[in-house]
Amino acid sequence: MAKGHKPVAGSRGFWPRKRAKRIYPAVKAVSKDTGDKVIPLAFAGYKAGMTQVSYTDTRKGSATSGQEIVEAATVMDCPPLVVVGIKLYREENGRLVSEGTVWEENLPKDLSRKLYVPKKPQTKKDVAEKKLEHLHEVRIIASTKPREAGFFKKKPEIFEIPVSGDVEKQWAYAVEKLGKEIRFSDVFAPGEMVDASAVTKGKGFAGVVKRFGVKIRDRKSGGKRRHVGNIGAVTPGRVLPGAIAMAGQLGFQTRTEYKKRILKVGDEGIEARGGFVNYGRVPKDYAIIEGSVPGPKKRLVIMRRAARWTGGPQPVELNHVSLEQQQ
Repeated sequence: MAKGHKPVAGSRGFWPRKRAKRIYPAVKAVSKDTGDKVIPLAFAGYKAGMTQVSYTDTRKGSATSGQEIVEAATVMDCPPLVVVGIKLYREENGRLVSEGTVWEENLPKDLSRKLYVPKKPQTKKDVAEKKLEHLHEVRIIASTKPREAGFFKKKPEIFEIPVSGDVEKQWAYAVEKLGKEIRFSDVFAPGEMVDASAVTKGKGFAGVVKRFGVKIRDRKSGGKRRHVGNIGAVTPGRVLPGAIAMAGQLGFQTRTEYKKRILKVGDEGIEARGGFVNYGRVPKDYAIIEGSVPGPKKRLVIMRRAARWTGGPQPVELNHVSLEQQQ
């Protein structure tokens, strides 16, 4: 029988495994299949914690069809987003090139903690409207309101969100919402599928056994045990980049989990007995997502419309949401 071995584990699709550039990701690869509705294609919320939910399985052909099942779920704190600007893009050689930014005149005061706020608008609305026929896409620039979340934070996050529809509809929606708030219930409904993107928990510098799952060497092996045995051939006389498992950064990298179902959307707040550990109480708008999402508590998670889901919504009626003490 051949000797079993495990030289390295883990996908090389994420390489190099460096620290993320910022603590929250950008919105990419968004599905724009929304019918005639003109809405933002993503939203953001803070991860409050996890709990258990029970519901009756209504999927046809499922092994548990008609039975009550219990699953893990994630509670997301989703305070409203404020539209602070409009980003204009034209297409050039198959890529998007910025054509200007329209800023709201009365910007939130906390926004100055994040970036320099221009005193005069860079691009005026009437000037931008004349460029619509030359534009390829119009996006809204959204800012979070962390003061309305369940933990103490002042500095907001700011990012771009694509909008469904053609350029004229995108521009009309962006102008209508400029300076106003967008709530989670305006974008998503229970039963819809989303992709959750976030920066994972940082674990610092780690060795090859923890980082790649390399097998610990035999006690009779020469040298060290929690190291790789060979780092390359004689020719070429160098270490091939990305081919050998090496020690380095583990965690704090942008990851996306696909096809997460929204189980519930509420606006009355939610709180486990004694509060969610390391978070507290979710005061207002919240969402319950099926399964787990990347990132630790209090991390901003981008929820976009599912890119790999072709079916419609799968509504579910929750029988019970566990709010027992988590201490």
